[in-house]
Amino acid sequence: MIQRLAGAHDLVVGAVPGPLGYGMVRSVIDAGRDIVDISFFEEDPYPELDELARKRGVMALMDCGVAPGCSNLIMGAAQAELDSVESFSCWVGGLPIVRHQPFEYQAVFSPIDVIAEYTRPARLVENGKVVTREALSEVEHLDFEGAGTLEAFNTDGLRTLLRCDVPNMKEKTLRYPGHADKMRMLRDTGFFSTDEIEVRGVRIRPIDLTSELLFPAWHMGEDDEDLTVFRAEVEGRKGEKTIRRTYQMLDRLDRDTGTTSMARTTGFTCTAIVRAVEAGLFRQEGVWAPEAMGRTKGCFRFIFNQLAERGVVFHEKEEIEG
Repeated sequence: MIQRLAGAHDLVVGAVPGPLGYGMVRSVIDAGRDIVDISFFEEDPYPELDELARKRGVMALMDCGVAPGCSNLIMGAAQAELDSVESFSCWVGGLPIVRHQPFEYQAVFSPIDVIAEYTRPARLVENGKVVTREALSEVEHLDFEGAGTLEAFNTDGLRTLLRCDVPNMKEKTLRYPGHADKMRMLRDTGFFSTDEIEVRGVRIRPIDLTSELLFPAWHMGEDDEDLTVFRAEVEGRKGEKTIRRTYQMLDRLDRDTGTTSMARTTGFTCTAIVRAVEAGLFRQEGVWAPEAMGRTKGCFRFIFNQLAERGVVFHEKEEIEG
């Protein structure tokens, strides 16, 4: 089915829940079609999907959302413009504007992918080595204009950035304070487990029951509004100078169209990347992530200008020492 649908088009956009992403991307590649994907699947596309894409002569761009996505573009641009990049940090989250107890959270993308953020071990880079931390760990509190004080905790969002030669990198998810403790309690008690247990003679997976209970509580109603908060900091060297760049974005639901902020920031990034491909700014066979586009002349500004035209504005600040 997927191969037949893909075969009728020049380029495919993949936007399915994470557990379906890898197989879907593989089918599109096997059909001999380019794909831009935002499915956030857990599996590593290297080497299998990369080799298949090169064999089929097609391009697969993965993780083309806000983070991963815009964060990767920022990293790639820094690598292209600086002599070396020494550290990279990203904080990002989608939040409801009205904080409903007890979770103070509403799922603005696939809820099963939200739970995956709370269970996948988080990979960071410290002093040049990849280290693993528990998801929801190392909570810190940060202030954001327009959003207030938020908590940030480790999640596995660096993904392909782990392949970059940068000695210190981390990615954290933002929520209202207290959310991480609640999710950690559910996870550590076993509510997110995928291992079957027997309850009164019935075999069930705890994650299935938890999902059925949580998803209605996390549902965004017609009158609910969301916001997306993003901050990325990158530091490196150019000659004898230390360069620090900070990128910040705060976006809200579009009341005129009813489009959620997460849909805007993720979807518009994806379509801007599609337009960059259409414009001939990037074309390489194999599997690629947005940092490769960030390193390619013209791509970074083209994509962020496309976002700004749609009201998703990243504010950039640069500090120079030395």
